Amino acid sequence: MSNPVYLGYYFKVLPLQPTTEILIAELGYAGFESFVETEDGVNAFIQKEDWRDEILDDIHVLHSKEFEIQYESEEIEQVNWNIEWEKNFTPITVDDVCSIRAPFHDKPNTKYDIIIEPKMSFGTGHHETTHMMIQHLLKTDLKGKKVLDMGCGTGVLAILAEMKGASAIDAIDIDNWCYLNTVENVERNNCNNIKAYEGDVSLLSGKKYDVIIANINRNILLSDIRSYAKSLHSQGMLFLSGFYEEDLDIITTECHKNNLNFMSNIDRNNWIAASYELK
Repeated sequence: MSNPVYLGYYFKVLPLQPTTEILIAELGYAGFESFVETEDGVNAFIQKEDWRDEILDDIHVLHSKEFEIQYESEEIEQVNWNIEWEKNFTPITVDDVCSIRAPFHDKPNTKYDIIIEPKMSFGTGHHETTHMMIQHLLKTDLKGKKVLDMGCGTGVLAILAEMKGASAIDAIDIDNWCYLNTVENVERNNCNNIKAYEGDVSLLSGKKYDVIIANINRNILLSDIRSYAKSLHSQGMLFLSGFYEEDLDIITTECHKNNLNFMSNIDRNNWIAASYELK
C-alpha cells in the first residue's frame, strides 16, 4: 500500500492570536487533517486526494481585513506526524501543581499529571486560555460535582476535573477530531467518570451541572451563555475563556442578563478567563 501524498500549506499570520486559532478551526472544517503551530503561524496538511481548487475560498479569515496572512504551499510525499508533533510539543506545568505532557516525556513530580496526545485538537495547556482555565479549576472544589467541559478539545480540562474529584463529567465538542481525541485521552489517563459527546449546545437540553467550563470564543459564548445558565444548578459556577480583555464587559453584561454574577477573572497576555455564579 503506497503512502498518501500530502499538500503542505505554510501560513504566516499577524496577529499570531487569535488568527492562528481561527485559521486552524476553519482549515479543519475544509478537510485539512494535521497542523503544526510555528513561531509565526501554522503549517497545515491535507491529503492531495482531498484537495480541490476552491478549497481556500471559504476560509473567511483569509479574506478578512482584520488579519494579515501569507502562505506558500508544496506537495510532499509523506509526513511523519508523530515526529512533527514531538518536535513542537514541550511539557508544561501550571502553578507547580498540574503538569501536561506527552507519553514520551518524563513523569514530573506534580499532584496532577495529565498525559495527552493533542494531534489536531486545541487544549495542550500552552495557550493562555487553557492555562488560565486550569488555574481556575485548581482553585475550585470539584469533589462530588457534576461538570461540563464545553468545547473540550483534547479533553484536558475534563480530565483535570476528574482528577480533582468530580463525580460525573460531560465533555462536548462540535469537531469530530476533538471528540475522538478526547475519547483517546480519557482512556490514556484512566478516567472513568467522563462521557464524551460530539455536538453543540443543543446537547444540554434537560441537563444540570454544578460547574460548567466553556473555553471557546467570544461569539459562541455570547450565543450560548443563556443555555449555560439554564443548565446550572443554583449557585453553580460558570468558567468562561476564549476572549480578550476588551470583551470582558460584553461577556459579563450577557451573564448578568441570565442571573450570573461576576466573581473574578484571570488575565494572561490580554486573554481573559472569568468566573460567574448563578444566583
